[in-house]
Amino acid sequence: MLRAASSDAGRAYKQQLIDLLDIASGQTVLDAGCGPGTDLPALAERVGEQGTVIGVDRDPAMLERARERTNGLRVEIREGDVHALPVESGSVDRAKIDRVLMHVAHPAQALAELHRITRPGAAVGLVEPDWDTLVVDAEDLETSRAFTRYTTEEVVRHATIGRSLARLADKAGFQIRTVNTTTPVFRDFQDADHTLGLGRNLHQAITDGRIDRNRGHRWFTGLSEGPFYASFTLVTVVCSR
Repeated sequence: MLRAASSDAGRAYKQQLIDLLDIASGQTVLDAGCGPGTDLPALAERVGEQGTVIGVDRDPAMLERARERTNGLRVEIREGDVHALPVESGSVDRAKIDRVLMHVAHPAQALAELHRITRPGAAVGLVEPDWDTLVVDAEDLETSRAFTRYTTEEVVRHATIGRSLARLADKAGFQIRTVNTTTPVFRDFQDADHTLGLGRNLHQAITDGRIDRNRGHRWFTGLSEGPFYASFTLVTVVCSR
């Protein structure tokens, strides 16, 4: 997570999201599914001394990292699930949830919670990838496509939620302000393997009989020898309460 966030593409979309949320001094801002707290210092800087930032995550290890990262800042770290946020109803001016909904059991319930805890007029930022748009360049195009299909169908719980964000937010009662896309591009094989799980997911696809072992190994070896290219689409939706 930290490596992905520190990449050029990661920094760009995160900065865009924070700018679109138009966070002001004195506001209360929620980062739902804050993980190790990567974005919390930037949010705390925006709200200033009179504001409050709340980071919520259910993983104790991530929360400990977040506490270390925000030591001395006006940030509250709370353990909780995005399906039942430990936040008072109607108490938040701005909220964000970044690459979390693709993993949760019920994205619609998580969005309903964001609607519950935000004030009228609040802004909410949602960011999710659409893994159907994952492309990995290789001479063996069929195996690349099989890898993307396996990622979409078996690896990620809600792999196409990026394209559904605006629709789901509308159903949750939000008004859609903007819908933007960015395309993270990977030219380094090692970075892509780490972030996209190329070797890990290929191994599982072979085990599940979705990709032939010898063909899969040739495909992976070819990727590692470069030149390398992979990309996918990341969708950002900003909506209001």
